[in-house]
Amino acid sequence: MAEITKEKFKVVGKNTENMEAISRPNIGYWQDAWRRIRKNKVAFFSLCLIVLYILMAIFAPMFSQYTYYGQNVEEMNQGFSAAHWFGTDRLGRDLWVRAWMGARVSLTIGFLATFINTIVGSLIGGISGYYGGKVDLLIQRIVDVLYGIPSMIIVLLLMVVLGTGVHCLIIAMVCVGWIGTCRFVRGEVLKLKESDFVAAAKIMGVPDIVIIVKHILPNVMGLIITNMTMAIPNAIFQEAFLSYIGLGISPPDCSWGVLAKDGITMLRMYPHEVFVPAAMICTTMLALNLLGDGLRDAFDPKLRGTE
Repeated sequence: MAEITKEKFKVVGKNTENMEAISRPNIGYWQDAWRRIRKNKVAFFSLCLIVLYILMAIFAPMFSQYTYYGQNVEEMNQGFSAAHWFGTDRLGRDLWVRAWMGARVSLTIGFLATFINTIVGSLIGGISGYYGGKVDLLIQRIVDVLYGIPSMIIVLLLMVVLGTGVHCLIIAMVCVGWIGTCRFVRGEVLKLKESDFVAAAKIMGVPDIVIIVKHILPNVMGLIITNMTMAIPNAIFQEAFLSYIGLGISPPDCSWGVLAKDGITMLRMYPHEVFVPAAMICTTMLALNLLGDGLRDAFDPKLRGTE
């Protein structure tokens, strides 16, 4: 018998890309998504910017010699300087501290309201899609009624009733913010509830709520996270708008909407007072939208293993 040598099994026409793909170690779904996020320079930069804003909102006011409410009539309407990096407002308050305190309030409201909306919408949408029938019909008719009314009108009416403040803002946003997530999750659950793993869980006697929470929703978690990321800018914009018209955060507390409201009165003479919060709102919303686009591509199972 002829001796078997390695030369007889050499690959004809080496393709290094295919060989690397074959030799690449098997990685999990979340590891693969994180790898693709890092390769997407725009999405990764957006993520870094959001993390930077969060860290600055937490720590910047703590290490400043000024407070967000301290007034100094001798330093009113100053421009950018070494003493006041973002200048001062019409009451002599330091805009650097007020901008990051405003970021703390605005980001807290945006992230917390969206997180609660996602949980509520996912559970209601999961129940609606899983059970179907009369349960689905009842829930979807309620959703259709609420969806037919502009959400901002409902939030405005609720703020008039509840009053101003962070807690009232979050409650008002949660009352209508779950609708979009509910409709989205219901559609995904309708596709997954006929899967083999769901049928196996039913045969084993697993309770329905456990099947929804532990078996169905984790399979759409990537899409839920993407949807949540792209919903945060809307919550931040709602807070800024409500604070701008006087139905959100009340002075002396501050948010980006409050800063924009105070700065717009001095736009012609001291435009930096409105440009600072406006720039923060714009960059945050842009970064979150770009990150959402990157997450959508990263969590797409059709792209797994193609890079």
